[in-house]
Amino acid sequence: MDLHECKCRKSSQTCACWVGQYVCSFPFSTRLHQLILNLMILFQDLFSPCLCQLRTHYTMTNGGSISSSTHLLDLLDEPIPGVGTYDDFHTIDWVREKCKDRERHRRINSKKKESAWEMTKSLYDAWSGWLVVTLTGLASGALAGLIDIAADWMTDLKEGICLSALWYNHEQCCWGSNETTFEERDKCPQWKTWAELIIGQAEGPGSYIMNYMMYIFWALSFAFLAVSLVKVFAPYACGSGIPEIKTILSGFIIRGYLGKWTLMIKTITLVLAVASGLSLGKEGPLVHVACCCGNIFSYLFPKYSTNEAKKREVLSAASAAGVSVAFGAPIGGVLFSLEEVSYYFPLKTLWRSFFAALVAAFVLRSINPFGNSRLVLFYVEYHTPWYLFELFPFILLGVFGGLWGAFFIRANIAWCRRRKSTKFGKYPVLEVIVVAAITAVVAFPNPYTRLNTSELIKELFTDCGPLESSSLCDYRNDMNASKIVDDIPDRPAGLGVYSAIWQLCLALIFKIIMTVFTFGIKVPSGLFIPSMAIGAIAGRIVGIAVEQLAYYHHDWFIFKEWCEVGADCITPGLYAMVGAAACLGGVTRMTVSLVVIVFELTGGLEYIVPLMAAVMTSKWVGDAFGREGIYEAHIRLNGYPFLDAKEEFTHTTLAADVMRPRRSDPPLAVLTQDNMTVDDIENMINETSYNGFPVIMSRESQRLVGFALRRDLTIAIESARKKQEGIVGSSRVCFAQHTPSLPAESPRPLKLRSILDMSPFTVTDHTPMEIVVDIFRKLGLRQCLVTHNGSLLGIITKKNMVAHLEELTRRAEPLTPPWYHHKKRHPPSYGPDGKPRPRLHHVQLSPAAEEGEDAGEEACLLSSSSL
Repeated sequence: MDLHECKCRKSSQTCACWVGQYVCSFPFSTRLHQLILNLMILFQDLFSPCLCQLRTHYTMTNGGSISSSTHLLDLLDEPIPGVGTYDDFHTIDWVREKCKDRERHRRINSKKKESAWEMTKSLYDAWSGWLVVTLTGLASGALAGLIDIAADWMTDLKEGICLSALWYNHEQCCWGSNETTFEERDKCPQWKTWAELIIGQAEGPGSYIMNYMMYIFWALSFAFLAVSLVKVFAPYACGSGIPEIKTILSGFIIRGYLGKWTLMIKTITLVLAVASGLSLGKEGPLVHVACCCGNIFSYLFPKYSTNEAKKREVLSAASAAGVSVAFGAPIGGVLFSLEEVSYYFPLKTLWRSFFAALVAAFVLRSINPFGNSRLVLFYVEYHTPWYLFELFPFILLGVFGGLWGAFFIRANIAWCRRRKSTKFGKYPVLEVIVVAAITAVVAFPNPYTRLNTSELIKELFTDCGPLESSSLCDYRNDMNASKIVDDIPDRPAGLGVYSAIWQLCLALIFKIIMTVFTFGIKVPSGLFIPSMAIGAIAGRIVGIAVEQLAYYHHDWFIFKEWCEVGADCITPGLYAMVGAAACLGGVTRMTVSLVVIVFELTGGLEYIVPLMAAVMTSKWVGDAFGREGIYEAHIRLNGYPFLDAKEEFTHTTLAADVMRPRRSDPPLAVLTQDNMTVDDIENMINETSYNGFPVIMSRESQRLVGFALRRDLTIAIESARKKQEGIVGSSRVCFAQHTPSLPAESPRPLKLRSILDMSPFTVTDHTPMEIVVDIFRKLGLRQCLVTHNGSLLGIITKKNMVAHLEELTRRAEPLTPPWYHHKKRHPPSYGPDGKPRPRLHHVQLSPAAEEGEDAGEEACLLSSSSL
């Protein structure tokens, strides 16, 4: 057809046809051509004759054939809005997200020299990462300071109120008093207990009972308000949040878990939960709060809002900022993000995590919530060195920490599993009230359990000096000491110390029991502080015992060289610090980051060796009972699709043993590249719950073409029905590059090649599973196709992988011998079921698969135990 012989149907279209002829005279790739084509698409009614000419021109210049029904949108291959996004409770495609980011980066670099505006946009894109982590650090530090101040005030509200300024806590209330003595610096006329306000008595049984009742009342009120707010407004605000954050950072989508409502409710209820006196801490939930800030600020920058993989880089930096403000340990926060929570941690994320932790720590230091110019309440400094013989009690504390961690993980998981499987889990408000009531009733009589947990750790960490009036420092002055080396030498324990030891033993038992039942209830609950408190109590008891042993038996060979009479050679507070690190390491199985965090708490390089010895011992002892930490155990309990990079795969299975379908399963749901209709695809989507479908050339050849995601198919078909005329249920769907010739009366075909993944990851059926596991872990795959000589056999999804690993763990197969990995690998002739493995001519080429069992990855988060 001659392009200059335009026969317009209406005279009004003469100009439009002339424009079409003029446009067609340009090469198809020029920018002006593309611009005019886009304008013509917007006015299809006016330019419909010219579109016919353009189709003919495209056919003639490309030497191909095209159906007369092909629409111009197919030629332009415009992106479809919504394609490439993910549904809730699905896993992202890391490879596709990284490819999208590289394409975006290339597009920006290619345009930045065109104008000053494009250069400005390029600079804004380059600095957007630093801007978002700066905002995250600022918000995290400000919220952490607010939470610390509010929690301290509400904790003291259970005991009394400051009449001179209602917003002051107990310590602040007595700062400005001139009537406060050094021995009773916590008593001042401005601070009134509830017994003094209600019955006018400061001492006596009536005063004790009234204070006891008010303590229980406030504890129950705070706990009830916290669980009610969580249940009504933000169910995702409960729990620690770290198991879910680890899962999200591994690529799982949980909509709303890092949203603004979750942030607001978690901030409020975290204050209430800590003030209620429950055996929990605020340090773990602060990581969740910081990640919420990072997620919200990432939506201000298109670089992160439209790319799930890039967004997870911001969340990794946010988790570092959360630990930085929780413990006052910026470097420890970066290492925590690297060691414990992050799944993908490139070098630039390390720098931004460090910067976010720095900004957050600076803001918290500027707020100074504790009034001591420190980032944490229990900052201490020791001036006495440790001695070589003390490594033995330090290692014993490490053994205790490992045993405690193993016991806690098993007991807490058993209780959470029982909560999920019984009717008791259906009443979260009642559970929180019962736990809070038991905690308040038992905690009040013991001064060490009545204290806020952070204040308890501070008292246990603190070394006894001349200004200390605690019962733990009630030593007798030894007048027979012949030599005074230090200002405060080791002395015999007095009655106050022995009484404090008994109270600490009772507090240790109480904390162990209540922490098991508290972690996992439907309020924000962290595990760092309770675990550290348990270790600090045990460490302080051991430290006092070693101190008295060294004093009374200083002539023993283990003490003789270091502990002279009158010397200060044992620091019980140091034992408390080592015990706290050991117990926290036993529960979480953290190592490097934990040592750095505790080191930053104390500010002394001198005590790194004791900390390292205790933490490594606790990890070894805990790993002897199970390699999972508490967060990994809760991830497995909740059924999240998480592949732990720390686990080693040492079994001898092959990809054919794990792939779906099995022999008894229905046929594999696949798409063909050019002989299925829109109705066929919609019926397959409606009848299955798979996340995606392999595309093959034909059912006879089974040759793999690509992979199409369920969500992309749905969005593309809906978009085509709205924007393209002639797309009906009988329209042929084409995934090939060229549309096959169709009869003239056929409806317009629908080209969906743009949504097809042309390079899906494939393995052969004889690929060892340890290689497949490494591919899934290191590339973050959501599915992998299994082929045999290029023919499709089945599929392995991330959920299949997790289920296979759990099955092998339950079966406890023996490990492979050391020489196995040095032998040449040959596929065994028989499969795990005892039947011969199929050969090529016996292979069933269309068996069932659970292609997108990611759709079945949905976890019942509202009933999960860690939320």
